[in-house]
Amino acid sequence: MFPIKTFVSERRAANLLQQVRWRNGVYCPRCRAESVIRYGSYRVFQRYLCKDCDRTFNDQTGTVFEHSAVALRKWFLAVYTYIRFNTSLRQLDVELDVSYKTIYRRVQRFLRALDAPQFDLEGPVEIDEFYVKAGHKGRERDGPSRSRALSTRGCGTYTEDKPPVFILADRGSGDRYVIPAKAATESTIRLLLADRQQESLTVYTDGFRAYEPLDEDDAFTREYVVHGDGEYADGDVHVNTCESHASLARRWLSPHRGVSKDRLTPYLRAFQLHREVLRKPGEEALKTILETAL
Repeated sequence: MFPIKTFVSERRAANLLQQVRWRNGVYCPRCRAESVIRYGSYRVFQRYLCKDCDRTFNDQTGTVFEHSAVALRKWFLAVYTYIRFNTSLRQLDVELDVSYKTIYRRVQRFLRALDAPQFDLEGPVEIDEFYVKAGHKGRERDGPSRSRALSTRGCGTYTEDKPPVFILADRGSGDRYVIPAKAATESTIRLLLADRQQESLTVYTDGFRAYEPLDEDDAFTREYVVHGDGEYADGDVHVNTCESHASLARRWLSPHRGVSKDRLTPYLRAFQLHREVLRKPGEEALKTILETAL
């Protein structure tokens, strides 16, 4: 469901921000002290006084929503529709009657605040990679503008404007991870598989040569299929989950008409959050979205 009541009332939006922001208790965002008392109000937001540093703050202070003349309910609607429905920023510009530059800067600020995924692989794990055409987008201060996706065919790297994106599907926990990388190399793969619960981790891959060193490492039990030979599944050995997730990630990036490689990580973190809240009710989904950035 769509949490309409939150988006039409500034008071409800402020109450939700207060609930999510201080879910673990109120503290001073400057000195981190918990000796805080209520100290009037600032517009619809509760105001506080820190007894340690003698400074005042409100529910918006230190969040991605502070210092904005745009109503909080509009920002809630923007981040909710962006994460839940992958609404383009141009469409949000029209729907919210807020300039594109303002929408872009605030949404980018929200994306940068999203938490990085925390790995704790149970195994067995599927791992696969796909490549995104992403170069420099927009006007650069010290170089030419809109130079992007000038890549060659085949596997690419970050410097070639075709960075790899790894998909990890943990069959033990059911978690999916989407992580961009500079290059698809052995060192990158080992780093991605380092945080695991078992000393010997079963890994399912395709026939890409960067995975071959795992065969000689006792820390991994590698099983693989060779797509070039027409082999896509051998019992439990396949990377079909990763390939399905990769197709969803490509679809997520498509409406944004070319993502800069420097901002690829925040966009993919937004995709990961989108998958997390996809089946949640509206109010619960909005709370989860806000908790990741507050």
